[in-house]
Amino acid sequence: MLIKLTGGRVYDPAHQIDGKVMDIFVRDGRIVDRPNDHESIDQEYDLRGKVVMAGAIDMHTHIGGGKVNIARLMLPEDHRSSATTHTDACRAGCGHAAPSTLNTGYRYAEMGYTAGFEPALSPVNARQSHLEMCDIPILDKGGYAMIGSDDYFLRMLAAKKDQNAINDYVAWILHASQAIGIKVVNPGGINAFKFNQRALNLDEQNVHYQVTPREVLQSLTRAVYELGIAHPLHVHGNNLGVPGNVETTLKTMGAVEGYPVHLTHIQFHSYGTEGDRKFSSGAAAVAEALNKHKNVSADVGQILFGQTVTASGDTMRQFANSGHASPNKAVLMDIECDSGCGVVPFKYKDQNFVNALQWAIGLEIFLLTEDPWRIFLTTDHPNGAPFTSYPHLIRLLMDKSFRSDMFTKLNLDAQAMSTLNSIEREYSLYEIAIMTRAGAAKLVGLHDRGHLGVGGAADITVYTDNPDREAMFSKPDYVFKDGELVVRNGEVVKVTWGSTHTVKPDFDRSIEKDLKQYFDRYHTMNMENYKVNANELEDDGRGKVIVQECKGRREKTA
Repeated sequence: MLIKLTGGRVYDPAHQIDGKVMDIFVRDGRIVDRPNDHESIDQEYDLRGKVVMAGAIDMHTHIGGGKVNIARLMLPEDHRSSATTHTDACRAGCGHAAPSTLNTGYRYAEMGYTAGFEPALSPVNARQSHLEMCDIPILDKGGYAMIGSDDYFLRMLAAKKDQNAINDYVAWILHASQAIGIKVVNPGGINAFKFNQRALNLDEQNVHYQVTPREVLQSLTRAVYELGIAHPLHVHGNNLGVPGNVETTLKTMGAVEGYPVHLTHIQFHSYGTEGDRKFSSGAAAVAEALNKHKNVSADVGQILFGQTVTASGDTMRQFANSGHASPNKAVLMDIECDSGCGVVPFKYKDQNFVNALQWAIGLEIFLLTEDPWRIFLTTDHPNGAPFTSYPHLIRLLMDKSFRSDMFTKLNLDAQAMSTLNSIEREYSLYEIAIMTRAGAAKLVGLHDRGHLGVGGAADITVYTDNPDREAMFSKPDYVFKDGELVVRNGEVVKVTWGSTHTVKPDFDRSIEKDLKQYFDRYHTMNMENYKVNANELEDDGRGKVIVQECKGRREKTA
């Protein structure tokens, strides 16, 4: 079947197309060249006057795994209040801060998103996480395997194992967990909390292994790079949420010695200690460093006001934050030899000094960071806000007048501590397309997504141009997933099932001899059961596993 999308105004930064009026042709789920004059068009959509982009990609969103299910169980009121009618509840599930799998797919698609990536996939829980994400309709998905506080890796560092051995372990984890990238959370800190350390700075040793976060970061950034994995090491830094942590963040950028690195939810790591309350914005320093260090990218983790739930592998910091829970309940848990987990409900308030300044800090980082290819639109769903708030965030970035109106409603002391209102920058549609499409696909390593070039997957979103950008990005006219129309006028009209994306770097399989001995001695799970087979994710026919290309083993260049 040949489909023609006629006359839309196309924003495709991967091909330097900035608002060009053009036709797009789709056949068998792929974008194809213009057919010859004798070939008939089976279906045509008149998109004259419409804005056309690739399907949006959320490169950091907590949508699968144990912590998400804990959040759902902890907040039954979140599910009751979000099911507006019985029909709606039956159609797509419910939940706002921690939505059901069905609701996640529906709500993302209805905003024009066609892919989302779980950023904290605990390898010991990878099977459940993947099967849960396979139950999310429409979206492509994948996960970043969370290591860096696991006992086996820290033993390797403590024993001064060579880099090749570490590379082999990282590659084995990617294969075993069917992941597309590697994530480190509070490097070494989750583990340190198990030995009753309540904080861990970049050059402070874990009391049990005598290993520092700096060593963890250096070994993992190098491993990811040398294995040829497209997505740099995904780093949730030390001291999340702690006043003064901007210094840790700046030191972390330098600690990786020039290797590519991605700093996630960087808003939570950009706090100074100025002012009477010893809490201030470090956004200017962070943005300046991002502009300088071309090897560093970041997503923001913008907070927006209202009820949500914070869910993280960072047990150490979640324990510290549990006293601020709203409503007053929390879950903190250890996960075998692997990692940890903390779930704490939270309500951000615009009249709360700290919350208001957090809101301003995130926007300052967005607006002061010059390269939209290295800064990404996230709320760290659901930690800063549910993903359904993205259209509102886009309007804040694109509309200075609207942003100023919102700023005047903040806590007055927070306003006095922020330079946000003096920043004139407004994001363009082209820059939004970079942040949410082309740049995100490049960062994650999705070679056939995030663009509208020939050969790309036909994941396409069509909007009516509207000066009210929140209204525009809330309700696309059409969303196509792999060439099929799945959304019309902001409502799902067809349910399809996306693919799971992974990478499979080469490694020396003799590592499994030592790993098997380790599993037999320390784990409650057999090593073979720890591995997730691709067939397990494809057997129900809801999608397939796509292995994205690695660049092969490589050495760092000067």
